[in-house]
Amino acid sequence: MKLTVVGCSGSFPSADSPCSSYLVEADGYRVVLDLGNGALGTLQKYTSLYEVDAVLLSHLHADHCIDLCAYWVARNYRAEGCPDPMPVYGPAGTAERLARAYDMPENPGMKEVFDFRTLTPGGFDLGPFRVGVAQVNHPVDAFAFRLEYGGRSLVYSGDTGESAELVELARDADLFLCEAAYLDGRDTYRAVHLNGREAGEHAAAARARRLVLTHIPPWTDAERNRRDAAAAYAGPVELARPGAVYEI
Repeated sequence: MKLTVVGCSGSFPSADSPCSSYLVEADGYRVVLDLGNGALGTLQKYTSLYEVDAVLLSHLHADHCIDLCAYWVARNYRAEGCPDPMPVYGPAGTAERLARAYDMPENPGMKEVFDFRTLTPGGFDLGPFRVGVAQVNHPVDAFAFRLEYGGRSLVYSGDTGESAELVELARDADLFLCEAAYLDGRDTYRAVHLNGREAGEHAAAARARRLVLTHIPPWTDAERNRRDAAAAYAGPVELARPGAVYEI
């Protein structure tokens, strides 16, 4: 598998990065995990918008899904004609929520451009991937994903507070892409986000082989979060950066 970080800024775009979006490729198949503010433009650096095979949305906060509205425009009004509907997996109500965001009637909304499918905990096959899904700990319905291909595994946390389900999903993962939006000792709200230390603890409990911290907002000290994670987890720890590529 090849993972490209399209955007990794938490909550709102930074001067250097769009919000959450990750391109995963294997065997010629392309999946985009989340499509937050600003991500659609940057995604075009790495692939054609008409060569993406599916989108997985972890949840419906704008910094993870709102650029699907712009993607609808790019597909619906394509000069060569609209491509066949593309699968979009998201929480219940994704189609209706995005139609409202674009101020269009909910029916048909975007359903002629996207084939909306509702996520539930469990697993399914998507192109060459086996996709595992776990519900995680966030104020809205939110999911983490595990993508497996060729005996290798990538886990993406989405947004979550402390989560035993995430630890289980990330068990023995080759790469754990884990959010660390909070700063230990500063941010104390529970069941919203992880801090660097907690991300490291989750990686250690899961025995993940590599930890990449993501979804760090511009107002949070990313390097401190990396150090806090490294103090809790003995494996390699690094910060996600836009344009970074990982071969898994």
